[in-house]
Amino acid sequence: MQHKMKAFLGEELRILEEQKLFRHERVIESPQGPEIIVKGKKCLNFCANNYLGFSSHPDLIKAAHEALDSRGYGLSSVRFICGTQDIHKELERKVSEFLGMEDAVLFTSCFDANLGVFEPLFGEEDAIITDALNHASIIDGVRNSKAKRWIYNHSDMRDVEEVDSATGKSGKGLEHCLKEAQNCRFRIIATDGAFSMDGDIAKLSEICDLAETHDALVMVDESHATGFIGKTGRGTHEYRGVMGRVDIITTTFGKALGGASGGCIASSYQIINYLRNKARPYVFSNTISPAVVGATIKAFDILLSSTELRDKLEENTKYFRTKMTEAGFDIIPNEHPIVAILFGKYPDCSKLAVAFANKMLEEGIYVIPFSFPIVPRGKDRIRVQISAAHSIEQIDKAVAAFIKVAKEFGIFK
Repeated sequence: MQHKMKAFLGEELRILEEQKLFRHERVIESPQGPEIIVKGKKCLNFCANNYLGFSSHPDLIKAAHEALDSRGYGLSSVRFICGTQDIHKELERKVSEFLGMEDAVLFTSCFDANLGVFEPLFGEEDAIITDALNHASIIDGVRNSKAKRWIYNHSDMRDVEEVDSATGKSGKGLEHCLKEAQNCRFRIIATDGAFSMDGDIAKLSEICDLAETHDALVMVDESHATGFIGKTGRGTHEYRGVMGRVDIITTTFGKALGGASGGCIASSYQIINYLRNKARPYVFSNTISPAVVGATIKAFDILLSSTELRDKLEENTKYFRTKMTEAGFDIIPNEHPIVAILFGKYPDCSKLAVAFANKMLEEGIYVIPFSFPIVPRGKDRIRVQISAAHSIEQIDKAVAAFIKVAKEFGIFK
C-alpha cells in the first residue's frame, strides 16, 4: 500500500513541477528583516508579514531573553493543568485592552484560534455566514462546527441571489443569507478584516449594520490588521469606525507583532470563559512559550505608547503604491501594505509570475509568486508586502528592479 501511495504522490508531484506550481521553499540564512541573506547573497525582502519591523526588533529580542531567563523555555503543559504563568494573563489583559474587548484567550496560532471558535459556540440549530474569500483557517473552523452554513459573495452586502451563466453556480449577498437563516437560533457573520491575497478591507460598518438589523453576531479575523490598520493600529474595526460593535475578534502574534507564533480570541467575558473550557485547540494544546509571550507583551507596550511605526508603514505603503502605479503595473488599489501585482492579463500568466519572481531574486529583491490554487485561475500575482522597516532607498531599489524585469519580459515595451 505504501508503494502505491508513493507512486501516486510521485506522479502528482511531477505534474506540479511540470505545471510550474510546485512550491520550492527558499532558505533564509539570516534573521528576518528588510534585508536578508539567501544562498549567501544579500537581498531585500518584500514578502514578509513583518509589517512593523518587529521580527528582529532589539526591544522584542531583549524582552524574549528576559522572559526566557525569568520564566524558562517552556511549560510542558496545557493551560488548565500547569501551563498558565502570570505573563500569560498579562498578555491577555494587554490584548483585550488594545482591541477594545472585555477579555482574551491565547492560542498557539490564529489558525488554532479559528479552529476553536466556532465548534463550541454554534450547533445544529445555528447559522454561520461566511465571506467567500475568507482565510483557510476560518473555512476549516466552520467545517468543525455542526452549524448550518451560508457563503456570501466576497464583500457583497446585497439581498440578492445570482447565477453565474458560465459556471451555473449560485452566488448570494450577505443580507440574502441573513434572511434565509432568520429561523436559526444564533447567527454569526464571519469575515477576514483584511483579506490576505488582495489586501482589501472588509465592509465592517455595513456588516455590523446588517448584523444589528437581523440580530446576528459579527466575528472578524484581524491577522493582517492588528497593530497597523486604523488610526492607532487597533485593526479594521477601528478603521471602519465599529469598535464596540464587533462581537468576536481573532488575531495572530505571528505577523505584525513579531512573527514568532501565537494568536488569540478576544470577546466578552462569557464567550472567552466558555471557550477556555470548551475550545479543543486551547484545552488540548501546550501553552505559548514564555519567550514569545514576553516579546509580544513588549510589542503591545510599544504600540500602546506610540503610533510612529504604523505611521511610517502607512507612508511607505503610499509611496510604493504611487511609484508602482506610475510605472504602469496592474495592482489592486487600496491602502493596505499588501500590494498585489497582477499578471492575469498576460499569456501563460502562471509561468510568467514564477519566472518574474525568480528574476527579481537575481536582482536582489525577494518576492514570491501566487498562482492557483492559492488564488483563482487567471489571478496570478506577485504579492508585495511593505514594512515600516523598509527605507525609501530600499523601496526605490525594488521599484527599479520591477521595472527592469518587466522590460526584459516584454511587459513594458
